[in-house]
Amino acid sequence: MRIAAEFEALYGARPEGVWAAPGRVNLIGEYTDFNEGFVLPLALPHTAVAAVSRRDDGVLRLHSRDIEGGVVQAEVDALAPGSVSGWAAYPAGVVWALRDAGHAVGGADIHLASTVPTGAGLSSSAALEVVTALALDELYGLGLGRPGLAVLAQRAENAFVGVPCGVMDQMASACATEGHALFLDTRDLSFRQVPFDLAADGLRLLVVDTRVKHALGDGAYAERRAGCEAGARALGVRTLRDVSLTRLDDALRKLEGETEAVRRCVRHVVTDNDRVARVIALLDGGDPRAVGALLVEGHTSLRDDLRVSCPELDLVVETAVGAGALGARMTGGGFGGSAVVLVESERADAVAAAVTGAFAAAGYGVPGVFAAVPAAGARRVG
Repeated sequence: MRIAAEFEALYGARPEGVWAAPGRVNLIGEYTDFNEGFVLPLALPHTAVAAVSRRDDGVLRLHSRDIEGGVVQAEVDALAPGSVSGWAAYPAGVVWALRDAGHAVGGADIHLASTVPTGAGLSSSAALEVVTALALDELYGLGLGRPGLAVLAQRAENAFVGVPCGVMDQMASACATEGHALFLDTRDLSFRQVPFDLAADGLRLLVVDTRVKHALGDGAYAERRAGCEAGARALGVRTLRDVSLTRLDDALRKLEGETEAVRRCVRHVVTDNDRVARVIALLDGGDPRAVGALLVEGHTSLRDDLRVSCPELDLVVETAVGAGALGARMTGGGFGGSAVVLVESERADAVAAAVTGAFAAAGYGVPGVFAAVPAAGARRVG
């Protein structure tokens, strides 16, 4: 195994094991996870892989095949938010979160490599966190379980890295199974594996990576989260999860004293939670083609209410649907990143070509397009 050989060349001994954790793409349910709502992600075949060994001297050494630079070294006792920057903050943050939660984790040598595209909204950071957490959980015999690992990985990103993400990305990476989407209730972390074999129905789910990330996205995620929290406070509910679609009109009337941005955040989250439920019902009922219309509806909400789309993402959706796709929407945090496109298998190549052509005509770079096949969650591979 290449990564094990690289580890040995770096650190002078074979690793104790090799683990992998996938990126994810979210079918529906965006900006709902930190509102204790519903999401429906699936794991991708793209993974972060970690070769890891324990150390008994309290030293943490981190290296990535994908990032220029040498080994990043830190003392585990000195780890604190802000003490490690850049890519290394993600695995270092997991070590800190485990220790801060009282788990007896010492030092480690870690060598990482990833095929999850960065900046594409496909959770490359969560894959790094979860693969580190799984390896340390096994090596140190912590027995945390997959949801527990995901929560600690989320805390690493929130408190150590400083990104106020919800738990969806880490739960998808830790808990997804091959051939299924993960229907997750982010309030209590209960989940159900929903069979998602589009090929059997003659369908394909394409991921279109726009390969752009606009500066507008910096801090905008936190702004949307703050808007959701302001709406919940004004409505006297714990989170927007507690506002049903049937109560939305009344809720919006109660928010007339709030800013229009807060009202739009509330409208998006309430309607997107409902869209998740409707997509689940369609999949359970054997009608996956009808999901396409809900993807478009979700994109419209993300574009007009939450205002987290961008011209490139809008062009993907407009072009794909115009070329015969059943539906499409941006996925992830927005302001760039990726979109998902639901399409009949025989139309997939034509739709992909249409999107690529539209990007060229608009003067944009060449997008990345690949089929999303639901893959396995985090696991030991060596």
